Amino acid sequence: MLTNTRPYRGLGMEGVIANWYARNTAKDMAAYRRDARLLANQLQPGGRVLEVASGPGYLAIELAKLGEQRVTGLDISDTFVRISADNARKSGVAVAFRKGNAAEMPFDPASFDGVVCRAAFKNFSDPVGALNEMYRVLVPGGLALIIDLNRDVPQTNLDAYVGQMGLGAFDTWMTRLTFKHILIKRAYTLSAMTEMIAESRFRDGDFRSEGIGLQVWLRKEGLRDIASAKREPASARTGLAPFLLGLEARGASRFWRRNRVADWPPSARAFEPTQ
Repeated sequence: MLTNTRPYRGLGMEGVIANWYARNTAKDMAAYRRDARLLANQLQPGGRVLEVASGPGYLAIELAKLGEQRVTGLDISDTFVRISADNARKSGVAVAFRKGNAAEMPFDPASFDGVVCRAAFKNFSDPVGALNEMYRVLVPGGLALIIDLNRDVPQTNLDAYVGQMGLGAFDTWMTRLTFKHILIKRAYTLSAMTEMIAESRFRDGDFRSEGIGLQVWLRKEGLRDIASAKREPASARTGLAPFLLGLEARGASRFWRRNRVADWPPSARAFEPTQ
């Protein structure tokens, strides 16, 4: 069994370091747009989405630009909360960015239809606690997506990835050093992620290795057990809002027929990289 805590608390993303990170990751906007669409395709329009460890806010902002979801961002860094709010204002979208800890989120239970965490999960000091908080704030039937670095990826793949980011010479050198000596050492293997999910309230998920990263799709149980729901046709499955929990069976049945969601788990096509 994995320990639930880690001896570090992630990068000190404040001040100069946070601004450097925001400047360099802004050059990878195509990936943020791809990941925003990847998640949005699996959610009902009009839902509420939380990005955990939202950093400069690029993914949350791209989700909001799609105009299909109400988006909130959460980050432990004061600098990132300020940067992300400014970026949202400049982009002309409404995203609520708040300061908070991933393992102690300042939200009520069943507050969100979807939760996403991109390139930050490896830095959490309490990863299983963060998973359990994602589970808590999701509505029954809600969806979570974790996208992060794969520890098993070869160094040559990391170098190639950094090389195509379009950075200057110094930033390329600095980013490669960061990957090699910090990020890859904090990243998880597929087997470690699987074990952590099993320890969490999610219990199970759908995993895929893509490029230098891992994608982990998680679903919170609804009125019916998720294992049985996976065996049913997509037309019979849906996420549920909190008010449904008190409905009688007949009313819930009408809701199931009226609200249909995208296929679960996501098809392999959803993971195909854009060119």
